[in-house]
Amino acid sequence: MLSPPVKALGPSSDAGSLDRRPAWSLFFPLAALQAALALPLSLAAMVTGTDWLAGLATPAAHGRELLFGFALAVIAGYLLGPLPARRLTLMAGLWLVGRLGGLALPVALPALLADAAFALLLAAGVVPSFLAAKKWRNRLLSPLLGLLCLLAVASLAARALAPELLSPLLHQGVLWLLLLMVFMGGRGIAPAVNGHLMARFRVAGRGVQPRLEAALLGLLVAVGLTVTQRALWPLAGALLALAGLMILVRLGRWAPWRLRGRPDLLALLLGYAWLGVGAWLVAADLLAGIAPAARLHAVTVGALGTLASGIMLRQAILRASGHPADEPWLAVLAALFALAAGLRLVMPLWASGWHLLLWGAAGCWSLAWLLVAWRLRHWARRAARRTAARAATVGT
Repeated sequence: MLSPPVKALGPSSDAGSLDRRPAWSLFFPLAALQAALALPLSLAAMVTGTDWLAGLATPAAHGRELLFGFALAVIAGYLLGPLPARRLTLMAGLWLVGRLGGLALPVALPALLADAAFALLLAAGVVPSFLAAKKWRNRLLSPLLGLLCLLAVASLAARALAPELLSPLLHQGVLWLLLLMVFMGGRGIAPAVNGHLMARFRVAGRGVQPRLEAALLGLLVAVGLTVTQRALWPLAGALLALAGLMILVRLGRWAPWRLRGRPDLLALLLGYAWLGVGAWLVAADLLAGIAPAARLHAVTVGALGTLASGIMLRQAILRASGHPADEPWLAVLAALFALAAGLRLVMPLWASGWHLLLWGAAGCWSLAWLLVAWRLRHWARRAARRTAARAATVGT
């Protein structure tokens, strides 16, 4: 979810007619607020059994909101680029109906149709563009993004017709999302690190590392395919463990020890490290013949939270002609997501008091996303002031 390989889809490409608006300017704030609210509401629903929060009253339901509500909104904001105002409003409206309608009436037909329509429109908006890429590694994004959107639709059908299938679908979705973050994370981190190393040390970094990237993609595709059969879980676990090692090797080649004074880049590398750690933890479950559950939070909280927040804020900062290194809250956000993931991962080890750890993790997660929403608003206002100043200068 970092730098899209197809230039036409670049999130900072704001060119076009006056009625076009960058998708990130709407979907990023919506995603941040939804992430901040959904988790504490889900815990409250599970504790109290409140009818108007029935759509969040199970672990699977809260997992679906994170994966196919929040994550798809971030993907939409980053990859759709500038859209006509009516189309952007339609997609955001469908997303909101899916979120709000699913709270109290999770199997109501309007909410299901709206959520499915959003996922399908997102697929129609991003999948064809990546088919034009020249390299196979870039073209791989088309079926991957399409698969995530189809899994979102399938999870709606499972919620309405076969709830017992929802958790396996979500586990599949997390593994494919891990692949997406591994690929696009590298595409965003590598040039940012290289730019810093060239500016400060006059030396180039290791870059994308295309051979290692290709091996990682092959391994993670194999994991996604083999994990569908329980008899192949040991093989999937072994492949995932190897992928986790390669993720950390790739990260080490970016020389994080040379990035002192750049908390924005170190935060992104921490998010990437969570991918490797998450791969190992999930691999341990698969090798033991256990369906992944709690350990998936290393990916969904540690990696997704850190990477998504960093990318969202970097986009807003660059749009305002600022410098990500000057954003003091990026390091705080990385720490909050690390604490949230850590508390959630150690929770099963506590015989008593586990509920305090759960609420603590939820509190760190929600506080982090409220901070993201606040900083997005700050940088949006700064960008608006700069735009107004330029317009006034041209007018004179």
